[in-house]
This record gives sequence, C-alpha cells and structure tokens, in this order.
Amino acid sequence: MTAIENAAKVETVTLTIDGLEVTVPKGTLIIRAAETVGINIPRFCDHPLLDPVGACRQCMVEVEMGGRPMPKPQASCTMEVSDGMVVKTQLTSEVAERAQWGMMELLLINHPLDCPVCDKGGECPLQNQAMSTGRADSRFIDRKRTYPKPVPISTEILLDRERCVLCARCTRFSQQIAGDPFIELFERGANEQVSTSTDEPFQSYFSGNTIQICPVGALTSADYRFRARPFDLQSSPGIDEHDSSGAAIRVDWRRGRVMRRLAGNDPEVNEEWISDRTRFAFNYAQSNERIMTPMVRDENGALVAASWPEALELAANGLRSAMQQGGVGVLPGGRLTAEDAYAYSKFARTVLGTNDIDARARAHSDEELEFLASHVAGVSIEDGAVTFADLDAASAVILVGLEPEEEAPTVFLRLRKAMRKRGLKIFALSPYTTRGLEKLGAAVISTTPGAEASVLAAIGDGTAGGAGADAADAVRAGGTIVLAGERLAEIPGALRAVSTLGAAGARLAWIPRRAGERGAIDAGALPSMLPGGRLVADIGARAELETVWGTSLPGEVGRDLNGILEATRSGDIAGLLIGGVDPFDLPDPELAFEAMKASKFVVSLEMLPTAATEWADVILPVAPVVEKSGTFINWEGRRRHFDLTMHSTGALSDARVLHQLADEMDADLGLLTPEQAMAEIDRLGGTTQRPAPATAGFAVPPQQPAAGSAILASWRQLVDLGTLQAGEVYLQGTARPSVARLSPATAAEIGAAHGEIVTVSTDRGAVSLPLAVTDMPDRVVWIPMNSPDSRLRRDLRAAVGEVVRIAAGGGAR
Repeated sequence: MTAIENAAKVETVTLTIDGLEVTVPKGTLIIRAAETVGINIPRFCDHPLLDPVGACRQCMVEVEMGGRPMPKPQASCTMEVSDGMVVKTQLTSEVAERAQWGMMELLLINHPLDCPVCDKGGECPLQNQAMSTGRADSRFIDRKRTYPKPVPISTEILLDRERCVLCARCTRFSQQIAGDPFIELFERGANEQVSTSTDEPFQSYFSGNTIQICPVGALTSADYRFRARPFDLQSSPGIDEHDSSGAAIRVDWRRGRVMRRLAGNDPEVNEEWISDRTRFAFNYAQSNERIMTPMVRDENGALVAASWPEALELAANGLRSAMQQGGVGVLPGGRLTAEDAYAYSKFARTVLGTNDIDARARAHSDEELEFLASHVAGVSIEDGAVTFADLDAASAVILVGLEPEEEAPTVFLRLRKAMRKRGLKIFALSPYTTRGLEKLGAAVISTTPGAEASVLAAIGDGTAGGAGADAADAVRAGGTIVLAGERLAEIPGALRAVSTLGAAGARLAWIPRRAGERGAIDAGALPSMLPGGRLVADIGARAELETVWGTSLPGEVGRDLNGILEATRSGDIAGLLIGGVDPFDLPDPELAFEAMKASKFVVSLEMLPTAATEWADVILPVAPVVEKSGTFINWEGRRRHFDLTMHSTGALSDARVLHQLADEMDADLGLLTPEQAMAEIDRLGGTTQRPAPATAGFAVPPQQPAAGSAILASWRQLVDLGTLQAGEVYLQGTARPSVARLSPATAAEIGAAHGEIVTVSTDRGAVSLPLAVTDMPDRVVWIPMNSPDSRLRRDLRAAVGEVVRIAAGGGAR
C-alpha cells in the first residue's frame, strides 16, 4: 500500500481555532492542532514525546462543543479534537487569557526570582511565558518557600526544589522513555516535590535528558552548573561520536572550550533523546594530557616535541624503510569518520602498496568478513537497509549478541518506545535477563556463550522450544528484524546462523559499538574489502578502483588485525601505522605489545596518550570530532555529516595528516579536505556484486565445563573505562557496579554467597569481583569487559566463550 493510500485512510477531524478552520487526524490534541496553524499555547508539562498529564494547567483554552461553551476552561494538552469543535486560545478569549494569568501567578508565588544566577536563565520557558502571558505585577507579598539546595539526585543531576513547578516532565521521561522510575513526585499539596527513594538512587543512562526537558532551572548539571549563561555560548550542531547510531547533538562552547552538549531534534534517528555518555563525555577533547604537537623518538629513546616538517620527514623515511624490509601494517581503529577511514584505506593501497589493513580494533573473524560483505558493506537506506523507522513498525525484533541499553542506547530507546506504544515483541539471546532487557519486556532465550549458532539454527528450522519457538513463529509470520551485535564475531558459526534467519524471511541489521565501524567498512579499511563493498579478490572491482585512483593495486587479500600483529612480531611485517587504537581494547593486548616491540618502525596518529604511543617512533597529533568536519555512517547506512565547531585550534584530521604524509612520500593522496574525500567516495559508488551469504557450517556444539570452571560471558557497559570517558567524574559516578554473575547452583557449587568475592582466572591472569547471584545457565560466568576491577582483555586475557576457572575468595588463580 502506498503512502498516499495510507494517508487517504486516516480519519480526520475539522474544527475551528481562533477563527481558523483546521483539519487534523482524529485523536490529535488541541495543543497540537493549534501548532499546525502557527498558534502557540503556553505550556510547561506538555511534551510531544511524553504522554499527556495535564499537570501544570498553563495551557487552558476556551472550548465550545455543539455550539455551547464548556462550563470552564480546558487543558489543551489533554483534550482531543472533535468535529465542529470551536477553540479560543489566549489570543481571542479573555477567559483563556485570564485562566493562564491565574496559573502563572500561582506558579510564581513560591518560585524564586533568581533568573540572573539560574542556569536556565535566558532559555527558560517559565521566564519567557511570565513575560508574554503573565501579569505585569504580583499580588503576593509574603515570604517565598525555600529548601536546602542543591539536592544531589545523582552524581550528574542536582535538584533545586523551590524552582520546581511540578510539571512531571522528569518523572514521566524516567518512567515512560528510559524505564528508570527512580525519580518521583513525593508528598501532596503544597509539600509535593521531586525526589528519589532512599534505597533507590537515580541511576540511569539517560538522566541528562531530564535536565534538558525541565522547563525551569530545577534540575541542573553538576558539570555545567554556574559555568556559563546561554547568551555567552555559541552553538553548533553535531553528531555523537560515542556509538554507531549517529545521534544528533548540539554543542555549546565558549572561548574555545565545550561547556555542554544537548540532544538535537532528529525524529528519524534519536528524536530528542541522547544517552548520558553522549551528553557528558566530551572533556577528552580539552584534556591536559592531549597530544598537541608532533613527537619523535630521539637517540636516547625518549619522545620529544618536533616540528611538523621534521616529524613528517622522519615518518616518511621510516615507512619507506619498513616497506623495503617486509611492508607496513595499517590499524586505523573504529572511531574515525568515513573520510578519515577512506584516507587510511587509500593510503594503505596506493602509498604503502598493501592490503594489510584492518579497522576492527576488537574481536573479529573471517566469518564476520563474509557477513559484512554479504549484508552490510555499501548497503544504504536507499538499498533497503533496516532503519529506526523499521524498528518502530516491526512485528518482532530478535537481539543476538547485542545488549542495546549498554551498546546502542538510541536503539534501546526506540525499541522501548515501540514496546510501550504498540506491544512490539522482543526476543533476546542472552545468558541472563539484563536490566535493559527487563525494561524492554524481552523474552530472553537463555543462551550459553558459544551456543548462539545452535539456538539460532533451532529458531530457523522451527525446532526451538520455549521463547525460541515463539521467535521461530515470529520469523515465519514475517515482519521480524534481527539485530546482530559486533561481538558475534567471537562466536564461531553465529553470524552464518544469523544469515539463515535472513534466508527464512527476517530482515537483518548489524549494529557495531563504535561510531566509525560502519564507515570504515564502506571505506574499505578491511583486509579483503575495498571501498563500496568491492572485494580485493575481484579483478573487475580492483580495475574499477585503479581507474579512479590512477595506480595499480595489490591483488592479494591482506592480513587481518591478529595476522598483522603476528606477522609484525615474527618480522614478516616491518612497520606499523596505527590510528586511535588502544592495545588494551584488542583481543590479545600482549600480542600487540610484542608486535610493537618487534616492529622496526611505528607511526601513531593519536589524540591522547595510550599504550600504543609509548612504543611509537613518531606521534602525529590529530583532531577530535569537535575540531574537524566529516561524516559518520551510522548502523543504518545513513550519512551523518557534521561541520567544524572549533575553528581556531589548527588541529588536523587523520585524512589531512595522511595527505601530508603521502606528499612527503612523493604521492598525491588527493584528500586535502573532507569534501574531496566524500566526492571521491561518491564517485566510486557501491558494488552491485555481492557474495551469497554463507549459511552452512555453523552448528558448533556447546562446551561442557567441569565443576570449578565456567564458560565466560562478557560485554562492555555503556559507562566504563573507555578512552573518551577518562576523567569524567560526574559520568563515572553513574556507572553500574562491576560484579561477577553466577547461577545459584554454580555459586553453591563453589561455596560462594551473594556479595562475596569470586575470582575468575586463567593461566594468563585473574579478575576478582563481588558475586551477584543471577538466574542464568549453570557454569556460566559473566563479568564486565572494560570496567573498574574487570579489564577482561588486560587482566584475564580470555575470549568470550572460553572456559575459565571460578573460585570463592579473592587473589587466587
């Protein structure tokens, strides 16, 4: 059915507002109908994405039904329109105007007039409406009510209770949108106030949204409080660099420093919501530790500051020498813009003459490369990729290798909205019901790590039981979307099994964690893939690229991340070009350190010191997102362009640095600006030749650990020890605790009780954490991937799905 046919079926209602005839869909609220003809009715509690509540009564209007006026003014934010209704707002009705005056006078009785020092001053709806629709003077002469202030709702949110107008926006957002009902209206009458339960602190990944939607200065940011005023700030639109959804944001800055970030309004992606990580984790760009000048290693082995010409010359000479001694491996990382990733891809092939490039600074596999080539690379919305709108309309969603609240918070909010509004069925393969899955009302298919392929196969062929049988029915019924996370690459057979669900009629989407992952794939920053989804092994695809790039390309499929590091350690690769990769994020950090130690030359393009810069021979500083323009490609395949915010820093993007390095090596990369890079990407386009997805060879039998051991499960939590969150003390205060999760039977088997210390160990390391007894499969242990006291890659040095030892007590291995 076409959109026009759908529109024709919508039942409409015609009414009159301030003498204007208005036709709107049936069920529209009066306040929304007025907006369609440019009439703004004052309001505080109303928000288009929250359920109506009629709490503030500021939006009163005069209503006539059937030619007879209603006996008293009505709240336009809760009343739906009807045929023949006549509405008079404050513009044409003295009754409505006086009602609004009266409500404003009541609100201001106890509201402090401290606008000059209030963080909301200058952008406050109460301040604006007091001037536009309030009385010129006040009849109230008594002392205003006061409270001790501020009250720390959390480490991020501070509450000034006397400013609150009891609109319930914050409580409704927490309950309806985020699913975190820790903040509530307590007491009644004149004593009613926003607060939290003493035993349930306001711990939410989305709490910062309550600051932004608060119509007064009652809720403020601990980080931003008293640091600036809106009229002191310059504002620029931006795109979130922390995850793969590409949420729209607004960056407010002053004197060359970002002061705060707000959610942008983008109905197609994040609507008006962002996670707290997106909102508060921005100080990395102005950290005192940031690398601002090139660094080179002197004759004594120490890193010293150098000029750009000196550093570029040394880097070029070192890379030339490495090329002659075995070649250079390129590790761009997953935080780059599409333009920067494309520059790495082109630099590797045309300057270094190698396909040894892999942007996947995480667990990965050849099976993942098959999946990406078949389902992801070069697929945009125009090609039928799954979108946020599709999630809104899906009949069912199956989550595999993805905990959306932790790994893709914007996706979590859209799934929760669809679940709450229309009962979307959500199924999740997970070892236990996480807090996020509980808030989604997901039917959890209890899955031991490593058994995902077998469970998906059973869903695909209809032999699954329990919730799996319901998921199988949903796939057969149609309208089902499967959301696959990047960590499935660590599970043999899982991604091939996902492809079988696609063959059975489900639509597939791959959701990585980092913002630059999808762009790196489309840019060809992979060992077997060229830009636009072309395969290195395809002679015709290479010929297309050679025509555009004007040079011959290597025809041998390159090494992946681990292959590059192993070849460097053994001496087969002589040099490394590293961009924004922290070795502690890699599957085997020790291998990375050994490779860098064995490498004859390392060039690092980096913004902050990492373990990689400690080994680099040349460090070339690069710009953070706020100091460059570019494009992120989100998990949908949607381009999310952002412009330069800070114009005076002189920091260079990765692509610009690589362009200058190519010049030094007597090559023309042709990517001096992001516009040049994107124009070249557009010129290349995407391939129409896609390999058939592999759907065989995925039945992997689950492991059977003995007593005292367990299969390891893990993923990263949203607020953790990520490089871009370093130093964010207010944000880190809301991180979820690091715990080890075991089933009741497994905990009893090792003699551990809830809250006691449990040690998870291998022959290579150990992690000791408090035990959280959880309903989950026996002899499975879950620990955080990169949180305080649980840095899995560094300390335990184990892979998800591996059998590890578990024991009561701390310190033992």
